Amino acid sequence: MIDDRFIITESDFALLYDLASHEHLADELDNAEVVDSRRIPPDVVTMNSRLLFEDQTTGETREVTIVFPQDAAAPNGKVSVLAPVGNALLGLAENQSIVWPFPDGSKRCLRVLEVIYQPESDGALTREARSADNGSIMGTGANMRSKVP
Repeated sequence: MIDDRFIITESDFALLYDLASHEHLADELDNAEVVDSRRIPPDVVTMNSRLLFEDQTTGETREVTIVFPQDAAAPNGKVSVLAPVGNALLGLAENQSIVWPFPDGSKRCLRVLEVIYQPESDGALTREARSADNGSIMGTGANMRSKVP
């Protein structure tokens, strides 16, 4: 089953805002449900999460960590959030799937099998999240496109 629910933490949203000139990322952020970092479910892929996913189109499974572009290192399994795979998987929960366009014109169905490590579950929160006192959902659809030059 394909599910379009996309959840992102306040801190990831704030950090990714600077990268929102990337078309697919801007679209995802527009439709994101932004939550306090302390309230993100432990099975959701956040920045710096390590996960196992399946490309249901090819049957291949891979373990990757979703990172910021400057930290990407494909041979070490560190995939940039701006790469098609990184962008597609961010915000999905275990057992969620998404059909995502790839640069070669193909579309692939990717499914999160397991979130192996999530910084928020491990207590590795940002200073902003630790000092925040509002644990509620921030909102959805931040309309990033209107703020991108």
